[in-house]
Amino acid sequence: MNRPVYDILQEEFSKIIRGNGLESEEVTVTATTLTPEEAIGNPEDKDYPIITGRERMLQADFRGHYGHAFTDMYGNMNIRLADIASKKPENNFRRAVFISSLNAVMSYLGMTDKTVHCRNEEPKECCRVLVDKIESEYGSPKIAFVGFQPRMIEFLAKKFEIRATDLDENNIGTEKFGVVIGGPEKTQENLDWCDLALVTGTTVVNDTIGQFLGTSKPVIFYGVTISGTAKLLGLDVFCHCGH
Repeated sequence: MNRPVYDILQEEFSKIIRGNGLESEEVTVTATTLTPEEAIGNPEDKDYPIITGRERMLQADFRGHYGHAFTDMYGNMNIRLADIASKKPENNFRRAVFISSLNAVMSYLGMTDKTVHCRNEEPKECCRVLVDKIESEYGSPKIAFVGFQPRMIEFLAKKFEIRATDLDENNIGTEKFGVVIGGPEKTQENLDWCDLALVTGTTVVNDTIGQFLGTSKPVIFYGVTISGTAKLLGLDVFCHCGH
């Protein structure tokens, strides 16, 4: 992909707004930060980054339809759709507002689904389906896992050879379910090594997604954050239990 991702996303979002008569209306998107319980409920396992880490879920509400985006910069904002689509998102907070709003609007228009995070014990069900999907479609691949999603790493490590990287310094260098979590400097090495990459959709918020586009290896993005983006860019995405 030669063009910057956000150039494409802003252009496509503007087309969606204009094409559905939303540009001229005084439409306000309300973006708020969810508590961990609001975002994921009360799962038995308490090691999810949304519970223990520095990141939170930003939720955009557009006409009663919700869009989520996982981010390490969060807050509350009211903003018109036209402004979201036209102003360059220059940091993780602004990108999270853009992505959550894109997800909410595309959900409202019926252009995408799975824009709201799964809850309680649904992540475990998601992981069981993911393992079956990979075995069915790829056999026994070596997997480069990007981002720390503990249930996915736990379930995948039982079946496949896996290497993982994350941006959170609290995770880097730790061993989780027999997998040592590497830092971002290991990502390209893991991509060269793997047969399949599983990449967090949060890469579209922290603007590292470009590293995973156009690679010769198959890439599956996971999670609700990237739902709308995946539809617009034609990316392979997995999110079995999102709402």
